[in-house]
Amino acid sequence: MPIKPTHDVNGPFPLEVLNGIVYDDLPLVVKRKTSAWAHGTGPSGSAAKTAGPDVRASFSPFPGIIGQDPKMKAVFSYILDVAPYDYPVCLSGATGTGKELVARAIHDHSPRRDAAFVAVNCGALPENLVESELFGHVKGAFSGAGRSRKGRFELAHQGTLFLDEVADLSAYIQIRLLRVLQCKKFEKVGGERTVSVDVRVISASNKPLKTEMRSGRFRQDLYYRLNVVPIHMPPLKTRQMDIPLLAQHFLNLAAARYQRQPMAFTDKALAVMIDYQWPGNVRELQNAVHFSFVKSRGSVIDTRHLPLELKESAPADKNCPLDAERVVKALDHCSGNKSRAARYLGVGRSTLYRFLAASSNASSMD
Repeated sequence: MPIKPTHDVNGPFPLEVLNGIVYDDLPLVVKRKTSAWAHGTGPSGSAAKTAGPDVRASFSPFPGIIGQDPKMKAVFSYILDVAPYDYPVCLSGATGTGKELVARAIHDHSPRRDAAFVAVNCGALPENLVESELFGHVKGAFSGAGRSRKGRFELAHQGTLFLDEVADLSAYIQIRLLRVLQCKKFEKVGGERTVSVDVRVISASNKPLKTEMRSGRFRQDLYYRLNVVPIHMPPLKTRQMDIPLLAQHFLNLAAARYQRQPMAFTDKALAVMIDYQWPGNVRELQNAVHFSFVKSRGSVIDTRHLPLELKESAPADKNCPLDAERVVKALDHCSGNKSRAARYLGVGRSTLYRFLAASSNASSMD
């Protein structure tokens, strides 16, 4: 069971670390230009002005990780809790949820930050090369080994080694990995000399490691060596309030890269995106934003610009429980914050976005 974070995920994080994570509605953030962006001193320099204010500065203390959902605030807290210590961390969660970004954030906030962060996808390595990739080999160790080569453990000496998809390792490599974790020593393939390393190991898997262990596919002793501090990455479909933030973040990056004018999503497009289940998680959302960015030639992305699978998944229009007077009062009561207004009205965010979009269309037809 994951440890309870000591940083208060609902209360204030250290201000110098969080840099303003308290905002909780994208439209207000998009309208609010921080002083760094207003003066062109944001993290992307002059190009950042093209895309408008930096969502990252308002919603995450860690590069590339965006979130205001309580589940993500808990992840931020875990990162800050565990970073100063060398205990192994095991990240779980579906593909595309950002496990490598969290691993890098832990490294960047640790005492090892000035040494190497080495990432290896265990599932992408051919079976006959995994041992050499991890532990290195000496010249002549096997056919084609024309010279000695350092493995990932050696390259990560005094830094952090990130083992992604660790559940895909063979039984033999699991035994070798267990010895390194126990003794911090190993021998290269074909070598006799013992190599000592000082490495922090962070592992990740999109398969439940406990299930793999119980089925006999993953060693029990290795599981308990790796799973000292477990952190679960929530799927995007359970982080609906983060979808507009992430979408705007990716749109800002695209506009800055290609020097296009500031862009935004319509309420109706955001409603469709919030309702979608995102089986590919954040990675799929990023792809959807890039597709929409290409399709839209103006400054606004509407539903017609979204990928086909999103448009086909959009729910049919239903009798909406809202009316203009109630919505106006709710928005006024919540100072224009749509997230809080939706909660105040007792409806989902996507329902409120669809109502606002429909109201806007009706007004334009009058």
